Amino acid sequence: MIRSEILKEIAPILRDQLVVCNIGIPSQELHAIDDQPTNFYMLGTMGLASSIGLGLAMAQPKPVIAIDGDGSVLTNLCTLPTIANNVTDNYILLIIDNGSYGSTGDQPTYAGKKTSLAKVAEACGCDNVVECRDVDTGRVLQEALDSKKMTVIVCKCDSGNATMPVITMDPVVIRDRFMKAVQA
Repeated sequence: MIRSEILKEIAPILRDQLVVCNIGIPSQELHAIDDQPTNFYMLGTMGLASSIGLGLAMAQPKPVIAIDGDGSVLTNLCTLPTIANNVTDNYILLIIDNGSYGSTGDQPTYAGKKTSLAKVAEACGCDNVVECRDVDTGRVLQEALDSKKMTVIVCKCDSGNATMPVITMDPVVIRDRFMKAVQA
C-alpha cells in the first residue's frame, strides 16, 4: 500500500478526531479523500506536524492525531524526546514511513535504510510505540484511540504518491475552521 491508500482506509477513524496532517502531498491526499474542518493541513512547515499536534493535545482534552512522514520526523528528530517527556494521553503520532521524501520526488530517507524510527522513539523514552504494516494501520490506530494512552505508531508502507489536486483553500480559512472545530 502507498500512503494515499492508508489514508483512504483510516479516513472513517479520523473523521471524529482532531488531525494535524504533514506538509505537502500527504495534506493534499487527505484533503481530496475526506476534507473535514477537524483536519489541519500543513502547507509550508516541514517537520512540525508532530510538534503542533503535541501542543494541541496538551492544550485541550480532545484526541489529536498527528500524521507525519518519516522524512519530516527525521527533519525534526527533537520532536521524539519532546513527546516522550510530555506524556499526553490524548495524543497519537502516526508516522507513515514510506522510506522516502514523498513530497519532493521520492528521494530515499534513512528510515528506508538502516534507521528504525520505532527504535529511535523508544530510545527517546516513548513508552507506547507500535510498528505496523500498512494493512494493519486502521486496526492499530483504533486500538491506540481506544487505549486512551499516548501512542507513537510507525506504519511501514510502500513509497509513492497519488495524483491529487493542490489545496486551493486559503491558509487562513484552514486555520479558522480548524480553530472552530477545536472549540466546538
